[in-house]
Amino acid sequence: MRFSKFQALGNDFVVVDLREGGEPIPSPQAPHVVQALCDRRLGVGADGVLLILPPASGDADARMRTLNADGSEAEMCGNGLRCVVAYLADTVEPKETLRIETGAGPLTCHAPRAGDGTGAVAIELGPPGLLHPEIPMEGPEHQRCVGAVLEAGGRELAITAVATGNPHAVSFWNVGGDELRREAEALGRLVETHSRFPKRTNAGFARALGKAELELVVWERGVGLTPACGTGACAAAVAACLTGVAEPGAEIAVHQAGGTLHIAIDPQYANVRMRGPAHHVFDGHIDLAAVLEPA
Repeated sequence: MRFSKFQALGNDFVVVDLREGGEPIPSPQAPHVVQALCDRRLGVGADGVLLILPPASGDADARMRTLNADGSEAEMCGNGLRCVVAYLADTVEPKETLRIETGAGPLTCHAPRAGDGTGAVAIELGPPGLLHPEIPMEGPEHQRCVGAVLEAGGRELAITAVATGNPHAVSFWNVGGDELRREAEALGRLVETHSRFPKRTNAGFARALGKAELELVVWERGVGLTPACGTGACAAAVAACLTGVAEPGAEIAVHQAGGTLHIAIDPQYANVRMRGPAHHVFDGHIDLAAVLEPA
């Protein structure tokens, strides 16, 4: 099976283009194959597998499936989508604007400009989900979850829940750096698997550095801690605006271990725009049957 390795702020992916058919056997869509590919000792090593498929509709350029390292499927992945757009822009579709179908619906993407050296890709995510059913999260149908108390590990966290393609629960802290990461390590899985989230959730741990700047650590659903999370940065920026930590309109810089994403929130919450890099690492060929052979 041929693949490309891409990374966006250290969030790395195996990208497999299946648009021409002839899918290899065993299938890279099978959970145990995804787990083997993402294994950093015995496989390629990645946070997930991104499958590029033919679009279901005529007005889209491609369809993306996002498979987490544990084999589960996510509705969307911001860093992953930027990688797919960079792949298409570099190798297949020399277009400035691409329409990509995802599990969260079709999204408009702005490809990097040739020769700009930044690899920056911008994604229009549309309106964020703010009501309990839109997350999804247990709670009154017509209410938002803003600063609500969630018990995890015997502690009470004030969380704001937002869907930016997939579910996120964001809490704000007065600590940063290694201490913020330790909190994410201790509480991330407990928030991810909390009973109030029927499809689990991503857990964001944020600190405000100003009205237009955040520090963020994300425990990703099905993956764990990663250097960066695109939809997590968007969710943190939305949560910051909802709680008064930041203001919509201007770009908000969200700093993560892998680097910085720039997020713009429409004042009426009609759209979330994410801007950040995505880079090609290498291309390869892997014998899936050999990877799956028992040791």
